Amino acid sequence: MEKRPQLDILLCAPRGFCAGVDRAIQIVELALEKYGAPVYVRHAIVHNKYVVDGLRDKGAVFVEELSEIPETDAPVVFSAHGVPKSVPADARSRNMFFLDATCPLVSKVHVEAQRHFAEGHEIVLIGHKGHPEVVGTMGQLPQGAITLVETVADAMVFEPKDPETLAFVTQTTLSVDDTREIVTALRQRFPAINGPHKEDICYATTNRQEAIKAVAPEVDAMIVVGSPNSSNSLRLVEVAERAGCKNAMLVDRAAEIDWSRLEGIRSLGVSAGASAPEKLVDEVIEAFAQRYDIKVEARVTAKENIAFNIPRELRTIEAAVAR
Repeated sequence: MEKRPQLDILLCAPRGFCAGVDRAIQIVELALEKYGAPVYVRHAIVHNKYVVDGLRDKGAVFVEELSEIPETDAPVVFSAHGVPKSVPADARSRNMFFLDATCPLVSKVHVEAQRHFAEGHEIVLIGHKGHPEVVGTMGQLPQGAITLVETVADAMVFEPKDPETLAFVTQTTLSVDDTREIVTALRQRFPAINGPHKEDICYATTNRQEAIKAVAPEVDAMIVVGSPNSSNSLRLVEVAERAGCKNAMLVDRAAEIDWSRLEGIRSLGVSAGASAPEKLVDEVIEAFAQRYDIKVEARVTAKENIAFNIPRELRTIEAAVAR
């Protein structure tokens, strides 16, 4: 039998599900258990195809807009990314029963933006245009109250109405390093700018990027498990490349691995975006075990023990399931 090549796998930790994603998926599952199918979900509950397909199989119906939902008393869940204020207002006007799965750390950014607005600040949002979280945050305030800045170049040409009354907030899933550069550029131009009391980029995004930075310089290739529409997963690939691993790829499932890019490697880093389930990480490692003689070592850079409460309407069923 042909001897298989040796491969050292460094498994980044933390990786995979964060507390906000865990909570959002739980909300859909508990709603299905309590109210039965269908449960409507506005936008993909989290940006992971495997998770969305699994919930669809259980009876969740995904829509992009409330207008796609027929008149119903079935529950409607808002995704973890948050929604503009107009969405719950629309749901109330149609007497819909809705459950809000917005990540509490995204809600914190919404509250910050509203506070700055109430204090008369002009607001800059650092984020990616068109991302549902950005759409949701900008939709908390009247049109024109928030200016989106995506890059350092944007920050350098931005002209506020009054540099003395500026404030900024950020999307929660950005590259920590990119965001720091943009914030530095804004602070250099506008020293009086108000920032968040505490970092807007969420703990999970930060921790996963730090774990990648620790592993990337030591490996020949890096695989990030996650969907291509997942902002935090895409950032992990970028962070790996910058940290010294030029051969970094994003895969949704093991079947997508481009083996031609991995010929001759002796070491591999593996991580997963905050919306990717551990089952898919196991699947990737199993795919390597079939081709290599693998040795797996976990590289732990932080411990996470955060959990968020689910909506009151679902707590009784949660307790019953836990029993």
